[in-house]
Amino acid sequence: MAPRPTPPTSSLPPLSRLASYSLAQVSQAVDNLRTIYCTSVAPTKPSLILPTRKALPKHLIHDTSVPDSGYASAEGEEDDEEQAPQSEDASYDPDVLRSDSFEREFAIRWLTGFAARSDAWVDLSDDEAETDARAALVDAAASVLATFAGEEEEEAITRTFTFPTGPGPEAVHVELNDAPLLSDDHTSVGLQSWGSSILLAERMCMHPSAFGLVPSANTSLRILELGAGTGLLSIAAAKLLGTSPPSAQRPSIVATDYHPSVLANLRSNVENNFPPPTERPVDVLALDWQNPVYEGVLSEPFDVILAADVVYHPEHARWIKACVERLLVRDCGVFWLIIPIRPTGRHEGMSNTVEAVFPRAEAMQGNEGRALAILSVEGLSKHNGVGRADEGGYRMYKIGWV
Repeated sequence: MAPRPTPPTSSLPPLSRLASYSLAQVSQAVDNLRTIYCTSVAPTKPSLILPTRKALPKHLIHDTSVPDSGYASAEGEEDDEEQAPQSEDASYDPDVLRSDSFEREFAIRWLTGFAARSDAWVDLSDDEAETDARAALVDAAASVLATFAGEEEEEAITRTFTFPTGPGPEAVHVELNDAPLLSDDHTSVGLQSWGSSILLAERMCMHPSAFGLVPSANTSLRILELGAGTGLLSIAAAKLLGTSPPSAQRPSIVATDYHPSVLANLRSNVENNFPPPTERPVDVLALDWQNPVYEGVLSEPFDVILAADVVYHPEHARWIKACVERLLVRDCGVFWLIIPIRPTGRHEGMSNTVEAVFPRAEAMQGNEGRALAILSVEGLSKHNGVGRADEGGYRMYKIGWV
């Protein structure tokens, strides 16, 4: 059996250091691209619920065959060159890699840069046989690049997540449509599910009381998701609380995002997970962090606010803090924020902006008045098969009033 391919982001040699890689190493990288993008694929069985979309097999969150299809942080050749091949053997389902828009765009940029450097790279060797082999490899890379020119429009992927809720067989099942990213608009990143949201959903389902997801017989629990994207956290919370006793008050769950295409996909995911005659327990609303409008269900505070992988600009953490200050219940409300640690690329260091605007609770001792602060922070390791190649791990923050 041929080895399964690896993501282009973790297997392609940095173009700025191409001369330090052997012919065999570069050849292996190009062969990996050929395996992903130049292999005929048998038609997949259609989804029973979404027949027009490509359906992937149902999998547990630790299934290594399905990596997260979140938005990637590197953009442009300068950032590409910061990506070095990973030493670990992280292989993935070629069907998933083929459908990953970021991996495709990364491969295209690398192949284009390789072609631009091809003459100098071919002439690096004084051996005539190796020079011919290098020229042949350049032609092979050009052939791979040519396959992208006539490819069909990218397909959406239907993904099913299973989150255990305890030692028994009980579990929360969530089906999501990961729509193709809009290449001309970076704000459409929420069209796809991210590794951080998967990890937070896993923990919420295993330990709901630790996250305040406990219904009350006296008041309705109010939950808000910021930058909901595909709605994984909101839908998982709704299904988790849907098993509450009849005496409990029905929770109010609101999933918010900004981009119109993301909101449309989010509504579709909510509808698919709660088909008629089921009453839909999740409201979907637009919320612009920079210019928020607090009206309707957003005019009242929330007991729990959730957010996963929402910091992609130095200002995002500051805008989010202002929203949470307005929307979080005073004293006992909790804001759960999980972000990936990206050591390279365009979003390198964005995780540091969170602690720049949210101080640690211990640093607030002696201050007058109430303010939001980090109550605790936990470092989480990256699960095999979950998350982007540029994610080195995660930080989960518990933020509240002190």
